[in-house]
Amino acid sequence: MIYRFGRFELDLARSELRADGERRLLEPQVFALLAFLVENRERLVSRDELIDRIWDGRVVSDSAVSSRVKSLRKALDDDGTRQQFIRTLNRRGFRFVASVDAETPLPSMVELAAPPHDALEAETPAGLVRPAIAVLPFQLVGNTGSHAMIGDALPHELIAELARLRWLFVTARGSSFRLRSPDPDVREVGRLLNVQYCLTGTIEVAGTQLVVTTELADTRSGRVIWAERYPGRIDDVHAVRSEICSQILTSLEIRIPLHEAERARLAGTENLDAWSAYHLGLQHLYRFNRGDNALAASLFDRAIAQDPGFARAHAGLSFVHFQTAFLRQTNDIAGEIASARRLAQRGLDLDPLDPFVNFTMGRSYWLEGDLDRGLAWLERSTTLSPNYAQGIYARAWTETLAGRESDGRKHVDLAMRLSPLDPMYYAMLGTRAFTHMFDGDYEAAAQWGDRAARSPGAHVLIAMVASVAQSLAGNDAAAREWARQVKERNAILTTDDFLRAFPMRPEPVRTRIAAALNGLGF
Repeated sequence: MIYRFGRFELDLARSELRADGERRLLEPQVFALLAFLVENRERLVSRDELIDRIWDGRVVSDSAVSSRVKSLRKALDDDGTRQQFIRTLNRRGFRFVASVDAETPLPSMVELAAPPHDALEAETPAGLVRPAIAVLPFQLVGNTGSHAMIGDALPHELIAELARLRWLFVTARGSSFRLRSPDPDVREVGRLLNVQYCLTGTIEVAGTQLVVTTELADTRSGRVIWAERYPGRIDDVHAVRSEICSQILTSLEIRIPLHEAERARLAGTENLDAWSAYHLGLQHLYRFNRGDNALAASLFDRAIAQDPGFARAHAGLSFVHFQTAFLRQTNDIAGEIASARRLAQRGLDLDPLDPFVNFTMGRSYWLEGDLDRGLAWLERSTTLSPNYAQGIYARAWTETLAGRESDGRKHVDLAMRLSPLDPMYYAMLGTRAFTHMFDGDYEAAAQWGDRAARSPGAHVLIAMVASVAQSLAGNDAAAREWARQVKERNAILTTDDFLRAFPMRPEPVRTRIAAALNGLGF
């Protein structure tokens, strides 16, 4: 979607603000603020609503909001006196007041029937073939009454939000909504729109109940690869719509890459392109052991060799070096930290707006115990993609270790709700355990620690979290059993290793945890 006002163009698909055709750089929060005000220009937007949407509901001062509004006005050559674009209503909020023209490019029917492949290739670096998706209008079942618009509104929101995912091409509404049908042929959708994936849905209303059902299909095979059902109440349709949108986005960010990796594996590793090599690398990366970490590194290296401009492949390789240092799998910790930082920076140079790239930069600062700088990058990551569950979890982890366990708990609960099948779910559970250790509820910490350590993919440091939580709760037998398992998996881990991996800021908590680990023989 492109919005035009005055001499400005706001291009949501490209995350750009242009003045007379020249791009103007905006901080991610400032861009998100502009987009939100423009999209809601027909009404007043309160400060609380802005904080909930742009700052993810965390506590920020009025001066922080005013600062972002001031930066936005400056970018628009506006000020607080003229207020030609953004009007402030004292103690009430803000409203975008300029006249806006919205444009969604409409291709001809000839273009729809045979979309040119070189149009995608022109925007895609050599060797990198990103998947594309079309979101069709949702079908209505039952008497929706005044809520009939949700059949178009929900997929429209999904298109706008999916456009934020830098690894995915999203067909514009002007094209996908032309294929409105009660029973769409997903193979034909794939042929007409040149997409590999199609998301369809139905909205059923029965009395006061609302049920949204979605299906993601591979247009090449016609096979449904994911489906979900979301119940709610029709009288709370706007809150339900927002929650469903968030959950669908998070599910697609997991399901499509998993499916791409599976297709690549079936096609044979000798035929891998950069995109396929990257996703196979991710699967090995999330297994958290030396062998798979080495395989992940080789696959990311292969992706970079085929496409040196593939930002996410550089970020994936940064993650490899992070893991090596974090799990103490080398004697050259400083060298691994330097490599993680250098590769994350290379990813940022190539694509500063990719949430995963910003995530890896933030995590590189964990390794040095620099929680403040790490948190700044993680906040940027979640501002770029508010439903990015791994970014939200990493932010929660950092907030907790910095002594802000209430913020950490709120964000880790959000991450778990958004992505219950996430490959990092065990780490989210471990973060929840930490929040309880920090506030002194050791029994709850022990329960969450056990869940984390027993979860699929949990690495050895999570077992150390379980052992220390059980020790603090006074459950000596359980604590020693987890400690035994840790030593069996990695005999050289020490208390110092744990404290370096989890650089806790509050000294009383750090002291109690260190004493517990020492008592367990670490």
